[in-house]
Amino acid sequence: MKKEIFEWFIAIAVAVVCVLLIQKFLFVTYTVSGDSMHPTLKNGEKVIVNKIGYKVGNIDNGDVIVFHANENDDYVKRVIGKPGDTVKYENDQLYVNDKKVPEEYLKENKANKSRDLLTENFEVKDLVNSNGVNKIPKGEYLVLGDNREVSKDGRSFGLINEDVIVGEVALRFWPFSQFHYNFDPSTN
Repeated sequence: MKKEIFEWFIAIAVAVVCVLLIQKFLFVTYTVSGDSMHPTLKNGEKVIVNKIGYKVGNIDNGDVIVFHANENDDYVKRVIGKPGDTVKYENDQLYVNDKKVPEEYLKENKANKSRDLLTENFEVKDLVNSNGVNKIPKGEYLVLGDNREVSKDGRSFGLINEDVIVGEVALRFWPFSQFHYNFDPSTN
């Protein structure tokens, strides 16, 4: 009987260590707070964030990521510009490196906007901490929420450093009826 209890104890300890290692280095769950990514992600939905994928791969425009906004808050936003990119919004149209980029994920919000423009006109050089330069510097990213009318994002706090990025949203698992993976707009 003692041997069986000891074996159960070891199995549970190994499982706990595995879960902790997975959470520390590979994946972590987050609960979406707020409406800044509506309708892509809604308040209260639960997502799994891939912490290792972007470290062995890369972060691309269109990826939905989680990052540390400050010591207490994490934000979920969409990557609009990466290092070396020039980004400009003009008349609700995104231009990255002078090429027009469609934003299908904004379709619902554009149809229901309360102002003339969903995304006001701006360039990288207009952002906080851009130092007046129009090209996104190495190690920095421009992120915006999909619900531009309510999102606190790069338009207010500027570019984010890659050091604050937790990882890429891999899938939404709660509620089950809204299960979804792959938030990359180029494949949806």
